[in-house]
Formats: sequence, structure tokens, C-alpha cells
Amino acid sequence: MPQQAVAVGEYFASTKFDSIYASDLLRANATGQAIHGRQHEPFPSFIVTPKIREQHFGEAEGIYPVLFDRDEKFPGAESLNDLAARAEEAIMECIVPHLRFGKDHHIALVSHGLCISEVIAALLRSDPDSRRDISYTGLLNTAWTRVTVSIKGDAAYSEGVPLDVQVTHVNVSDHLKNFTITSDGSQDSEARKFFGGGGEIADAAQSEDRNSL
Repeated sequence: MPQQAVAVGEYFASTKFDSIYASDLLRANATGQAIHGRQHEPFPSFIVTPKIREQHFGEAEGIYPVLFDRDEKFPGAESLNDLAARAEEAIMECIVPHLRFGKDHHIALVSHGLCISEVIAALLRSDPDSRRDISYTGLLNTAWTRVTVSIKGDAAYSEGVPLDVQVTHVNVSDHLKNFTITSDGSQDSEARKFFGGGGEIADAAQSEDRNSL
């Protein structure tokens, strides 16, 4: 497991989560396990879901393509708008159930940069008073962003009810302050492959039983 994942696990060791959701792709899954492994009893549920996978680039996977339109995509791939639709499904699967419980829950979504930015954007769209002119792209590997989500007013949750969404922290990487960026080719290549999310499913994720909330 890369040191960055270990570092973020140590960083959140004293932060109590009720549930941890992780992508089934290698990088985020290992990072999620690192965070879960440093939690204390009662342990949070650890739920693996493909809904928070990174954007799939199809035939262009692994070559870091540049697309300029949200509807553009390579053969067998997802466009950014496809990813946005999946982000909304992820919210329904991972966040909405906690709103229905009617009490504060602290959850972690351990995902990938583009997917995280689309989840944040989708949450903000559910808040009619939120700012829509801020981009949350360009997130660092294992950096964290904190968002609070609640129902506006005293209403119980129902589909379409407006939410109060506040982005309180963005791209925080204090746990990486002791790391230096290396120019060593082999190390850089290995790290880039691991953190790129590139479609490799973690062995642990394949055998993970999904926990129900």
C-alpha cells in the first residue's frame, strides 16, 4: 500500500466515521481500507461500490486523453455528463439513506478526482442557494474535501426536497506535508499507475460483501 494511503489513514485515525464507501478500483479501495483500518470500535461499515469509480475512458484508458466537451467520449467510454449522472446515482446510494435516518451521520466517500468533483457538483445542484461558479477539479491524490449535507427546513427527506450543501474544506493535504515529489522514473510510473484509478479492480473489493445500512 503506498505511503500516501497509509498517511491519510493515520491522519483520520481520531476522526470517527459511521460508514466508509470506497470505489472498487485499486487506488481508492486501498485508501479506503487504510482509513477503515485505523478506525476504532465500534467500527464503521465498509461498503464497496462501483458508483464512485473514476470516469471510464474506454479505448483511451491509460493514455490521459484531453476532451473539451462534456458530451465527448471515446468508444466504450463515459462522457463527463455520463459521469455526472452516475454521481447522482452515487448520492442516492451513499448519502441519501443517511439523510433519511434523521440524525447526523459522518461518512467518507473514497473515490477518484473526476468522480469526486462531479459528486460535489451534483450535491450543489440540489441546493438552490449554492454557488455554481466554483470548480472542484484538480484534486490531489489522497487529499480530502469536506461537505456538509442536510435537509433545508424541518421536512423529512423525499426525492427532490432541497438540500443545504456547504463545502467547508477543499483539497486538504496536510497529511502529505512530509512527502517529497520524486523524479525517479520507476517510482513515478508506479505511483501514477496506482493512483490513476485505471480500471484495475482491487482483489479485496472483489470479495467484499456489501454492507447494508
